[in-house]
Amino acid sequence: MCGITGYIGKREAVRVVVDQLRRLEYRGYDSAGVAARVDGRIDVVKSEGKIARLAMMVDGAFPEARVALAHTRWATHGRPSTPNAHPHGDCSGQFVIAHNGIIENYLELREQLSERGHRFQSETDTEVLPHLVEERFRGCVETALREALREVRGSYAVVMVSSHAPDALFAARQDSPLVIGLGEGEQFIASDIPAVLPYTRRVIVLEDGDLAVLRENEVRITRLDGSPVQRPILEVTWDAAAAEKGGYAHFMRKEIDDQPAAIRDTMRGRITAEGAVDPRILGMSAERIRALNRIYLVACGTAYHAGLVAKHFWERRLGIPVEADLASEFRYRDPAIDENTLVVLISQSGETADTRAALRAARAGGAATLGIVNVVGSTLSREAEHVFHTQAGPEICVASTKAYVSQLIGVYLLGLALMRQRERITAAEEAAIVADLARLPEQVQAVLANEDAIVRIAERFAGCRDFFFLGRGLDYCVAMEGALKLKEISYIHSEALAAGEMKHGTLALVTQDVCTLCLATQARLQEKMISNVKEVKARDATVISLVRAGDTETPKVSDYVIELPATRDELMPVLAIVPLQLLAYHLARILEREIDQPRNLAKSVTVE
Repeated sequence: MCGITGYIGKREAVRVVVDQLRRLEYRGYDSAGVAARVDGRIDVVKSEGKIARLAMMVDGAFPEARVALAHTRWATHGRPSTPNAHPHGDCSGQFVIAHNGIIENYLELREQLSERGHRFQSETDTEVLPHLVEERFRGCVETALREALREVRGSYAVVMVSSHAPDALFAARQDSPLVIGLGEGEQFIASDIPAVLPYTRRVIVLEDGDLAVLRENEVRITRLDGSPVQRPILEVTWDAAAAEKGGYAHFMRKEIDDQPAAIRDTMRGRITAEGAVDPRILGMSAERIRALNRIYLVACGTAYHAGLVAKHFWERRLGIPVEADLASEFRYRDPAIDENTLVVLISQSGETADTRAALRAARAGGAATLGIVNVVGSTLSREAEHVFHTQAGPEICVASTKAYVSQLIGVYLLGLALMRQRERITAAEEAAIVADLARLPEQVQAVLANEDAIVRIAERFAGCRDFFFLGRGLDYCVAMEGALKLKEISYIHSEALAAGEMKHGTLALVTQDVCTLCLATQARLQEKMISNVKEVKARDATVISLVRAGDTETPKVSDYVIELPATRDELMPVLAIVPLQLLAYHLARILEREIDQPRNLAKSVTVE
């Protein structure tokens, strides 16, 4: 969840690491700090609050420093405070570490270290690390770090500077992402790729158990046991400007507008000249696909909602059981898995801890695994047997928008490829669906063009304290994502319900003070949905309905109507989510919330 940056080279190191840190603000944090090596010592500056405050404190400071690291902390062990902010040092101040993750046995280690005379300045689990390095130091910093890490249990991405190694920066990873940016006579390190993009496109993604030593003209990687290892160099193809706001007030608003391009990019190169999905995107043999007898779609949060859409689309056409599971539940419930099971894992970052654990459980059970991932080189993209990379580009806002839509496109394409290999769809049917997919970018653009109407609705309901999102079938899947968007950035209570369940208890909460968003985009369920809208109206609640073009009945029982372009029912989730994203955004804007970095949340949930 936290952000780490580091630099060694000829530039002013503190300026570089703070600039890198700004590009990781989306990860969520409550304090920040910098450590720089100056004249044989290491100076540390920390503060609560935003990076801007830290930047003012170090502005013009340490211009001679050529080695530095920085960190943004999201509180886990110990409240947000300056003493608890990273980086942390040992008793002598000669080893300073920034750390993402959780040291599970820190209480035991802290007690042992305290008994041996070590003095602690914070409540954090991280602080045991520099003290362990101090104890193990016998002249070689790398060996001391290696031995210290062997004593800890848990997850970590660690970057360290030491006065005993003035020409080096040290890094290590276990279950928490860390990338190295390769420059000419300089090296960069960060917990996510956007931090290094302004400086280099050549990156190395560290793997679990890697320890790296960075010098101006060298990067050397070994395993924790000391054995050397080579990691591939990746060329990042993102446009660096894609990680900037580009004139928008917030990253979220920009990323909503990026969605037509994200759809096109995710489809690009995956459709044949005949209008079919290229079956190679599955990476699996036709024989293995035909042998499948069960599919699980496993994810967390927004990605789970994409999995729910996939369940509806896949199960109806494939003719085998398809289940959507929360990764945090899947990994503990001993699901039925064998060699004829496919487990599909969906994650924007590819670093979500519960999803990665579910992947490993699936592999242990002999299942085929397929990752739907946005970040190339992430853990999930490396460890899954087969990988489908969505092409959303860097998504900075904590609340996912374009990554979700690109995941939807991914599950449609993969589903069509599965159907074709299992002979559950004709070539003509597939071509018709692919043609409708190709029209989605233009249709999404049409929804975006109706933003003024959504702004007026947001202004009308900014004072409302409770929102219900109702839908049936695929509309219920979208309702869940719409409710999540609203609560995570506006902090307004919102709840999604399968519309048929309203009368089984929740209808007791519906009053004239409640705003109800009714999704009515599924043609085959329209009559049922209209009946549910009438139930809500009978309790004097205000109804905002999302309808497809041509629906003349639902507007008759609604107070406000948002009309969407019409496509086949199965693809309507791509269009229906866009006005809900815009509504959440404008409600949050009107309420002056911190949209890109909502409280208590982070972009990549790398701990359980």
